[in-house]
Amino acid sequence: MSAEQYLVTSIKVEINAPASLVWDVLTDLAAYPQWNPYTVKVESTLKLGDPVNLYLPNPAVPGELIHVVEHLAAFDRPALLSWEMTPSAGNPDAARRDQVIEATGEASCTYYSTDLFLGPTAPVVMATHGEWVRQGFDAVARSLKVRAESLFHAAGAMQAG
Repeated sequence: MSAEQYLVTSIKVEINAPASLVWDVLTDLAAYPQWNPYTVKVESTLKLGDPVNLYLPNPAVPGELIHVVEHLAAFDRPALLSWEMTPSAGNPDAARRDQVIEATGEASCTYYSTDLFLGPTAPVVMATHGEWVRQGFDAVARSLKVRAESLFHAAGAMQAG
């Protein structure tokens, strides 16, 4: 990895639910406020190349949200959901977030996410935000596990009842 690339990786969680259900949770953007502590709101068509409006809690100003606009870069059901920020005249930052689901059985999978900071601002972004991003990604992984397993268990209970 070059000096202008920095990778943040979340923990990898084992989820006792099918990969397809985990995918459904990740792509149900309207439900993010119900379970996602880091990306509390997302607006997107989920079409490749279209904007992904991300809203994150501002750690410096409680109650305030940070609005980040990225673009959908991968939509590979049920394995990979990615968005990226490309540099522009007004913002030299560049990054790509990959959310990876790996099926480990019919009703189990793993999940983790990465964020690759790129370009000339990458060292500063990593130094100022890298740990916050990692902690946020870890929280998302844990919360996604709880949400997916809860939905899977509820669906099983409904079928049994």
